[in-house]
Amino acid sequence: MTTTAHAPQATALYDIPGPRTRRRHLLYGVVSTALIVGLVGWVLYLLFDTDQFTATKWTPFEYKGIQELLLRGLGNTLKAFAIAAALSLALGGLLATGRLSDHRVVRWVATLLVEFFRAMPVLVMIFFVFVALKVQPLPALVAGLTLYNGSVLAEVFRSGVNSVERGQREAAYALGMRKTQVMSYVLVPQAVRAMLPTIISQLVVALKDTSLGYLITYEEFLHAGKLIASNLDYDLPFIPVVMVISPIYIGMCMLLSWFAYWVSKRQQRSPKTEAVEVAPAEPGTLLPGGGPPRAPGP
Repeated sequence: MTTTAHAPQATALYDIPGPRTRRRHLLYGVVSTALIVGLVGWVLYLLFDTDQFTATKWTPFEYKGIQELLLRGLGNTLKAFAIAAALSLALGGLLATGRLSDHRVVRWVATLLVEFFRAMPVLVMIFFVFVALKVQPLPALVAGLTLYNGSVLAEVFRSGVNSVERGQREAAYALGMRKTQVMSYVLVPQAVRAMLPTIISQLVVALKDTSLGYLITYEEFLHAGKLIASNLDYDLPFIPVVMVISPIYIGMCMLLSWFAYWVSKRQQRSPKTEAVEVAPAEPGTLLPGGGPPRAPGP
């Protein structure tokens, strides 16, 4: 009895690699893995060589005061991110609606705002709100993040709606729907699935940009780490602090990406998006006359 292995299938955009190509890809993979392992080994060597894993440098993190300071900074980071994310989504939807408006003046104003805030550096906007307008650190940080990320999300929303097949829009208008109904019931639900990865990516950017708050004395996670490192009395105190803070930042970003993946899978299983099974055709009355159609007689 013989068995056949499942070989890769050739498509219009992909040809099955030959023996030489497979050997070349294997060589690339081995070399890349060796380089990554070498880089990680070099970094670990530097850390051990500078005594970064000694108990003296990690004992301070067992103190309750330092743990509370880190937790308070993490809570402030999540607070700023939650407010900025909600406001950015709202502002992005508002600006995208303006850019899709049929009124030329509204469309021009929305376009001007989007292009201006997209081109302006986030840090400049945060400093302007904090220094020129004399706003407290948290509102200043949230305002800067909202203006920048909201303008970027506006373009994401607009591109997602415009990516829906034109026939969907025309069919909805043919049924007598108004533009608001077409957007709410036809275009936006179909565009959400395509927009979701980009939306989550931009929210991850907003989460990382909350670290800019330490420049305006907002007591977020990075500010707490800087405060701890500045009060430690050994060489290179920032390295242990970074080794504590970085995995938490990476974990939050990965958690946000996992949430987007979960939402995407849930949408695919939703009864509103699943295909409807159609019963097979059966003999029956097909014409108003009552019986099935018959071939004309001789």
